[in-house]
Amino acid sequence: MMRTLTEDQSGIGAVLPELSIDLTPTVVVSTALATMDFTPVHHDTQLARAQGSKDIFLNILTTMGLVERYVTDWAGPEAVIERINVKLGVPAYAGDRLSFNGTVVARADGQITVEVRGQVSLGDHATGTVTFTLPKENGRC
Repeated sequence: MMRTLTEDQSGIGAVLPELSIDLTPTVVVSTALATMDFTPVHHDTQLARAQGSKDIFLNILTTMGLVERYVTDWAGPEAVIERINVKLGVPAYAGDRLSFNGTVVARADGQITVEVRGQVSLGDHATGTVTFTLPKENGRC
């Protein structure tokens, strides 16, 4: 059973558990195709390299989805995302590992804001904040 956080479990300073994802070529290609992004640098290694990339890399829609998944996996199924503000950094290439960490940095007017960082071997791939609300009553499974 998945449970949604209660307000006392999401106070300022609460640390989210790390999430690490191996970026296999299958993950990179399938997530690009699932988001209907047919840009060759997300599925064609030769073309990506010809355009100056080390390899194929995650598309922005996948990165944004993974940021949201990271926060909602922790917050629970009844959390409602209100705002996502993410800055992209270095590419997340196939063969690397993407690791997320986060901390609750603000609470106001029923909204909770988590600062998120997604890192790969080259450095920060995605940094930003996710703001969400929790339901008024918890306890449902």
